[in-house]
Amino acid sequence: MCGICGAHHSDGQPISEQLLTAMTDTIVHRGPDGAGFHTDDQSGIGLGMRRLAIIDLAGSDQPLYNEDKSITVVFNGEIYNYPALRQSLSAEGHRFHTQGDGETIPHLYEQHGIDFPQYLHGQFAIALWDNNTNALYLVRDRYGQKPLYYYQDGKKIVFGSEIKALLAHPDVPCVSAFENDPAMLAMYLSYGYIPAPETAFVGIQALLPGEMLRWQNQEIKTWRYWQPPAINNQHAPLTDLPNAVEQVREAMKKATKERLLSDVPLGAFLSGGLDSSLIVALMQQMTNQQVKTFSIGFSGDDSFDETAYAKQVAEQLGTDHTAFTVEPQAIDLLEKLVWHHDQPFADSSAIPTFLVSQLTRQHVTVALTGDGGDEQFAGYDRFYAASLVDKLGAVPKPIWGFTANVLNALPEGTGYYNVVKRARRFAQGAAQPLAAAYFDWVRVASAEQIATLTGSADVATAHFANTLPETSLAGILHSNQTTYLPDDLLIKADRCSMAASLEARAPFLDHQLGELVAQLPLNYKLNGSTSKFVLKEAARGLLPDSIIDRKKHGFGVPLGGWLREDSSFVRDTLLSDTANQRGLLNHDAIEMLISEHETSQRDHNRILWTLLTLEKWHQLFIS
Repeated sequence: MCGICGAHHSDGQPISEQLLTAMTDTIVHRGPDGAGFHTDDQSGIGLGMRRLAIIDLAGSDQPLYNEDKSITVVFNGEIYNYPALRQSLSAEGHRFHTQGDGETIPHLYEQHGIDFPQYLHGQFAIALWDNNTNALYLVRDRYGQKPLYYYQDGKKIVFGSEIKALLAHPDVPCVSAFENDPAMLAMYLSYGYIPAPETAFVGIQALLPGEMLRWQNQEIKTWRYWQPPAINNQHAPLTDLPNAVEQVREAMKKATKERLLSDVPLGAFLSGGLDSSLIVALMQQMTNQQVKTFSIGFSGDDSFDETAYAKQVAEQLGTDHTAFTVEPQAIDLLEKLVWHHDQPFADSSAIPTFLVSQLTRQHVTVALTGDGGDEQFAGYDRFYAASLVDKLGAVPKPIWGFTANVLNALPEGTGYYNVVKRARRFAQGAAQPLAAAYFDWVRVASAEQIATLTGSADVATAHFANTLPETSLAGILHSNQTTYLPDDLLIKADRCSMAASLEARAPFLDHQLGELVAQLPLNYKLNGSTSKFVLKEAARGLLPDSIIDRKKHGFGVPLGGWLREDSSFVRDTLLSDTANQRGLLNHDAIEMLISEHETSQRDHNRILWTLLTLEKWHQLFIS
């Protein structure tokens, strides 16, 4: 795992190793084991990288080349099928100088041209320079596990694994996208992140998952070499379920086994939920040693603490288990988290993800995760809620609206399973069409709150509806794989693990597994109120039924309770003169949100954290 960056100056301006060093120094956490550079004053190319050594520790320093060094590659990630690729390429006459996975990339490009990403299985962000054609190619893996950003002004292109690397280039502007674009602010407050390809910086864009970019003759062209497959919207009899269970189990075994390739210590995150527990069970089957597992819990609110379940799984499987407890002082991590994310990022579960990554890195360099299981197998409660609203379509929408208004009058607790909060959000969503209902359940700030805070109209609901290939549960599942998964979940997983110089691997995001699961009947994933139905059946015999069948529990933190116990930090940050002078938000509206949270009238922890990260981002990057 590494961090990469670079630039191409079409105007002949040379790129010095000093400039590349300044860029790579910003991402040293992604690769503490060494640095590598490639510059060519004649062509105007400069490539840099920081390495976290995982495979072929002594022999795979980057950049990597083909035989005559006309093709140069720096990349971040792991190519899990590299042994088979090396064998087939060697049979075609290609000669290798390392024992690692990355050297397959320049040879694949020689062999297959721009179709080379089709042959890669893994997670990766790639920069490839073809000196024969003076073309730079940027490539991102299929699901977007590894990030890649770029800036271009018609004369140059600058790119990097993290935005801060681009900002180290003197010609890349550091300008907030929120200041002159109210719609961008409304989008962030709704989603809790900036939907790609846009970013919080003017002129800087994200390469999309499964996308390839070519920069040649001062022109950019992008195209998708892969997209998540359409989700089967049909239901089928359960007579063929045993065959589907076996297919899923075998695909999971293959995906997990591929991700065990490592020349450094390896372990796994273990939350005690189905996804991470199944990964650990499969790992334990494939090794003669105890798998090292790591979990995290939270003080102050037992409804958020899953460590007892993680301990149960660890004891059942016989793993070498380590647990960690997060104290309310974890809110002090805000500035560090914003710096590592480069953008405002409202998912407060970044707190435990960062801390468990730090803990895990003290013991191993690679950790397998359960990321992607909910997206592939319809695991979130909101998917069932969407199916329920569809089934209850005969209930007049005004009745749901009346119910939501009644629940609005009740105080809200901050517990994970707070009934009033969940019932109010469900009724409020059910009063709307399906796409709007679903977005209402996942959004941070409501349309009314955005209007009060910014004076802007709600643009995010229509934006989300445009991500749906169809207005159905299958369409919602597909949209989750193209929005929330890459822009929230995988950003969080990458930044928090890489901040600790830890490589995270997600077997559920094997693209062949994803293509298989997409074809399964919808009721094999969500069967009545049972989510992840086929996956649960595939886990029978590997895990206790009490773990398989227990109620879904997301990876959250008791932030509402922490902020309610002591809101001084929130007030000092959001109501400061500095924040007020920015002129982005209505401070009377912020005061009301804080007061409603303090008095238990509402649990506003999500929107308050969203506003905190926005203000802290401006302080760190813009001010």
